[in-house]
Amino acid sequence: MNTPLTGLGWTSAASVAPPGWTAITTTVEGVSANFGKGFAQKSGYYLCFTSAINNENPTGDIISDVVILSDKTPLPYGYVYVKEFLDPKTSVSKKKRLCVKLIPLGGADLAVLEILVTSKSKLLPNYLRIGEMSGFALWCKKDHVLRPKPLPKPRKINLEMKQLSLEPDNTEGPPERPPPPVGPKRQAALKHHESIYESSNVYAISAMDGVPFALHPKFENVSSNTNASSFFKDLHIKSLTDIEKEYDYSFVVERTAAARLPPTIS
Repeated sequence: MNTPLTGLGWTSAASVAPPGWTAITTTVEGVSANFGKGFAQKSGYYLCFTSAINNENPTGDIISDVVILSDKTPLPYGYVYVKEFLDPKTSVSKKKRLCVKLIPLGGADLAVLEILVTSKSKLLPNYLRIGEMSGFALWCKKDHVLRPKPLPKPRKINLEMKQLSLEPDNTEGPPERPPPPVGPKRQAALKHHESIYESSNVYAISAMDGVPFALHPKFENVSSNTNASSFFKDLHIKSLTDIEKEYDYSFVVERTAAARLPPTIS
């Protein structure tokens, strides 16, 4: 048995036990396991168990311990007396009471997986002896149980956060590619297989993609103008050092602002 027990009880007969409950009618040695017959009782009763989770146990509590108490011993905290499914003429002896401890499955380390009935002289290896009742010995087997893993709660994303997402909405079709710009294009000379950018990746799109390449109007007729040199007399070709010196920017303001931002929650 690999399923933890969820209930123990007494029943007058196997047919009297509720659905989902199994009566232990014989001992391990094959003798009748009738606890009441022969002790001034007209009819006896049997121990029964269940592993079902039903309306009587909707939270799925399992048995973590089983004890036998005398009639003068107070019920320990967290323990309950076993259930009774008896005929009106049948009663259980109160000299010794069978009790169980029920706890939620998520909070259990050990659980009772099996219970057996034997004669008082019988020994069962790998089983824990609970005690004696009505000339019988009760045994149980305990083992570790697997706790259910909690499922992560889905994060609630409001409409504003969805609009900031880079992922396309599943309800809409694939985004349409923008129409090509009118006029000469910088990439017109590139063939499809020679493209250095992958259009399917938004992070690989160049900042110059789609920008038409054209000369300033005052330079359009330079080649046909006889005084072409006059257009370039003030043209100064800058070196890399000159460019870096002129456009150098340390991003001090941005770094200072970023350092003051509160930590983000991942």
